[in-house]
Amino acid sequence: MSFRPKLQKSSALCRNVGMASFALLCLGGQAAADSSVERGHYLVNLGGCNDCHTPGYFMGKPDMGRFLGGSDVGFFIPGLGSFVGPNLTPDRETGLGDWSRDEIVAALQTGVTPDGRELSPIMPWRAFANLTRQDAYAIADYLRSLPPIRHEVAGPFGPSETPTVPVMKLIEPSK
Repeated sequence: MSFRPKLQKSSALCRNVGMASFALLCLGGQAAADSSVERGHYLVNLGGCNDCHTPGYFMGKPDMGRFLGGSDVGFFIPGLGSFVGPNLTPDRETGLGDWSRDEIVAALQTGVTPDGRELSPIMPWRAFANLTRQDAYAIADYLRSLPPIRHEVAGPFGPSETPTVPVMKLIEPSK
């Protein structure tokens, strides 16, 4: 009686299990990355980022083909000026394409861009400062996974400048 067929079957099984284990090991990082992107997608939608950063949203017709590509309507804040939600896609010229993952997280949680500018007061970075690091990085991973959209956003405009886009005005109550 020969043990060769059993040995060949056993060897093939070990080889297949080994290859499957290696594939899972290699893909494990990708699965974690995909999971982070999915979590970021969930958080971006939950946070309503679309509201201020997608063209057409404030006019009732969001252009989902340019999702998070930067608004075409601004906010006027008395004493500060008008601010338009910027392009959050990874476009290198008009979006976050030159920002590192860490820079996106820092801006999201501190309200300061990589070049030292403060984000618009309308940006709820103070709320995002309470995100876990994992959730903040998930948002950065998701934003970096989007297709780049070339869209130069107008502004910001100082209080005495005339905006070139429609603006919504925040009006202080009379005292």
